[in-house]
Amino acid sequence: MELTDQGLESSSQLRKMSRGKIEIKRIENTTNRQVTFCKRRNGLLKKAYELSVLCDAEVALIVFSNRGRLYEYANNSVRETIARYKKACSDSSNSGSVSEFNAQYYQQEASKLKKQIRDTQNLNRHILGEALSSLNFKELRNLEGRLEKGISKIRSKKNEMLFAEIEFMQKRIAETESVHEQQTNLMMSGTSYESINPTSQSYDDRNFLPVNPLDSNHHYSRDHDHTALQLVYDSFTFFH
Repeated sequence: MELTDQGLESSSQLRKMSRGKIEIKRIENTTNRQVTFCKRRNGLLKKAYELSVLCDAEVALIVFSNRGRLYEYANNSVRETIARYKKACSDSSNSGSVSEFNAQYYQQEASKLKKQIRDTQNLNRHILGEALSSLNFKELRNLEGRLEKGISKIRSKKNEMLFAEIEFMQKRIAETESVHEQQTNLMMSGTSYESINPTSQSYDDRNFLPVNPLDSNHHYSRDHDHTALQLVYDSFTFFH
């Protein structure tokens, strides 16, 4: 029994020794190389199959021997898997390139905006008459021309507003005069009606005597009528 155990132990040690690490390099012996290729190819195909079944992964394996013979395995289709691989590589490269392009674009736009802000600030200072020492004669002449054009436009707009206001006031004055004239005409027509109406004995608001030239009991002459009308008109003109 002891001999049997010793024999098993010695055999296991021999197996361990025979399964030692092999140096990974090209096998020079053609026969040994072919045998190793067949063994490891089969093991690789088996591992690919196990991976696809156990992990539900899409696996495609392509192996060419040194003689150009093709060995492949795919749980779906080698062509479809390769197409999927190309698409994934293209998407990843495109996303990276797009991100890089966007970053460069935004940097350029930020630089442009910063330059525009600096130019605008400098122009505002120049318009206020500040920091003029950095300008040459030509730039000063251009600045002067721009200021003159701006002042001309401002004056033109101001005059336009003034003329519009004057025209509006003139219309208001004309309307007021027209209303006053209508009131005067109405007053004059009312006085004439009272002077020719034989039954009218009304008095006006300013306590004038009634005028009725057709009444035989009164002996007013035409001069008196004219005087009364003139007093009414003068009083109306005075109060208005």
